Amino acid sequence: MSSANKNLSVTEGSNIPSGAGYTIAIIVSEWNNKITNALRDGAVKTLLENGVEEKNIMIRYVPGSFELTLGAQLACDHITTNAVICLGCVIQGETRHFDFICNAVANGITNVSLKFNKPVIFGVLTPDNMQQAEDRAGGKHGNKGIEAAITALKMLSLKYKH
Repeated sequence: MSSANKNLSVTEGSNIPSGAGYTIAIIVSEWNNKITNALRDGAVKTLLENGVEEKNIMIRYVPGSFELTLGAQLACDHITTNAVICLGCVIQGETRHFDFICNAVANGITNVSLKFNKPVIFGVLTPDNMQQAEDRAGGKHGNKGIEAAITALKMLSLKYKH
């Protein structure tokens, strides 16, 4: 689908399940908010286009990508939340901080998903620079927020419609 087109948002021919009846939380990092807000907008638009009602999309903000894990866990605590989409952007810097944050967030999101038996989607960009982030937040490589929303819908379908 997306890898053949070099654009994460091209979904032609892809079977996107309906999100009707589902409640989806979107946890958005405030760090690099130009990027994360673009990811959020792509995710929300995609969910709405695929049947999720606006009232069933819960958006919450956390200070940075490291805090996405706890934000996801708090969202999963809500009985009505069927899935969580985590959106962040950690740009490579001059120190190893990037490696520690990316590793912690990836592992944390996986652990929350397994703990609650709910789809918790990793929509965190890990680019080398701002241009690469912009390219993946609505630029030439599409919008990772769209891909994260589609992933959530597909995982919900896998969980509830097998």
